[in-house]
Amino acid sequence: MLIRILSFLLETLFFLLIAAALLRAWMNGLRINMHGQPGRFVMALSDWLVKPLRRVLPRVLLQSRVDWASLTGALLLALIYGLVWAVLFGALLGESAAGIGVSVVLGWLVFAAKMLLRVALQTAFIVVLGFAIVSWVQPGSPVYAVLGRLTEPLLAPFRRVIPTIGGVDLSALVLLLVLQIGLMVLV
Repeated sequence: MLIRILSFLLETLFFLLIAAALLRAWMNGLRINMHGQPGRFVMALSDWLVKPLRRVLPRVLLQSRVDWASLTGALLLALIYGLVWAVLFGALLGESAAGIGVSVVLGWLVFAAKMLLRVALQTAFIVVLGFAIVSWVQPGSPVYAVLGRLTEPLLAPFRRVIPTIGGVDLSALVLLLVLQIGLMVLV
């Protein structure tokens, strides 16, 4: 029971940190103002990692439209999560840490990549779900505009294919289903 609780807390902490770094990269890529919400929250969670990475990464990467510092931070967090998980739970479950081979390193990298992809899919799911709810409840709010800008690149391909039925845009619902299926396949 204690191992499950520790695993849950560790996963939640790293999910928040990785999601913040990915959302920061997403918002910066779309040139969304970071002074409102969720920008301030995302920056508060990720500044400790992203700012030092901006000083270390090559200047040519930092001049790109892609926020490489935030993406690198998300990748580093996923790698650290995989390492902490392996060390902590490998030791707790009585597994031997002796003999680090290529298969162990490859397994660690795959674990980290799956975590990164899962967090990206779950973050997109949360943002799209939030956009759908806010669009019904309070479509004139400032958060609606931010969520609309975040979701537009994801929803646009679906909107081209799925017609509006009775004045209701079903593209968000279809995207939520696709994201959920992606999470099922990943797990």
